[in-house]
Amino acid sequence: MDIEAFVGAHKGTWDRLEYLVRHKRSLSGAEVDELVDLYQRVATHLSIVRSRSADAALVGRLSALVARARAAVTGAHTPAWREFVRFFAVSFPVVAYRARWWWLGSAAAFYAVATVIGFWVAGDPQVQAAVGTPEEITQLVEHDFADYYSANPAGSFAGQVWVNNAWVAAQTIVSAILLGLPIPYILWQNAANVGVIAGLMGSRDRLDVFFGLITPHGLLELTAVFLAAAVGLRLGWTAVAPGARARMQAVAEEGRAVMSVALGLVAVLLVAGLIEGLVTPSGLPTWARIGIGVLAEVVFLAYVLVFGRRAALSGETGDVERAPDLAPSAG
Repeated sequence: MDIEAFVGAHKGTWDRLEYLVRHKRSLSGAEVDELVDLYQRVATHLSIVRSRSADAALVGRLSALVARARAAVTGAHTPAWREFVRFFAVSFPVVAYRARWWWLGSAAAFYAVATVIGFWVAGDPQVQAAVGTPEEITQLVEHDFADYYSANPAGSFAGQVWVNNAWVAAQTIVSAILLGLPIPYILWQNAANVGVIAGLMGSRDRLDVFFGLITPHGLLELTAVFLAAAVGLRLGWTAVAPGARARMQAVAEEGRAVMSVALGLVAVLLVAGLIEGLVTPSGLPTWARIGIGVLAEVVFLAYVLVFGRRAALSGETGDVERAPDLAPSAG
């Protein structure tokens, strides 16, 4: 496509739409109808440019113009609660669903590393000696590990856990800026910590205490971290291999989708923090505490599978700039 000819043919339309958007509060009835018509036409122009040109500046200009026009056309008629519902019914789960194989790979690698390190620490007294003295290990196993969950008031502890986990997830997602290179190291650090503590607890026959305390909140908490790692790695890989899309376009689309996960994980980690602060240190039987954790994990995975798959099949991507702007075009 001759991009200069295309711009020359349609620049007047874009300028007119921009004028109407800027003066949306004082438009006549005819001008409102013109605004809606031009919005639909320019959305089609955006679709054509995205599919046939690598001009990132032009794509950016038209994307911004169409987004502003969409807000002018529909903003006054879309209740905030509908946007909220759409986010949790479409935007968040579809991005998580599309990253499912990266998600699964992150989880598999984490658990493999944690398991190997756990067995290594549990079976080798020399490794245990390198971690700490016998007295320090006894203090950790017999007191510190369990006391960690009850040292502070439940509400305060839940808040601290939420902030800490949200920070870990945010670090993981932000690492995508560096093509996801720090993410394996972040996962390695966390897997090694889990493996070392599990190994020390196992060496003193206290694995029942370990799993009884870490499972209720740990399932959902680690799942959230794996999801953050997955979308971060996927975004980084998109910068390396964008496929048929222009590199800048692909990174921009995936980056906007990743923000959906970043916001959604705030809610997921809040639930994990509440479980860790209120359920883990509670007086409930171990089976009940673990059952609550398993139930939360199953509900979350089912939510992503059902809502995410449905949204993906309908063509949703989680990119806020793509729907409903990509009108079909022919020729």
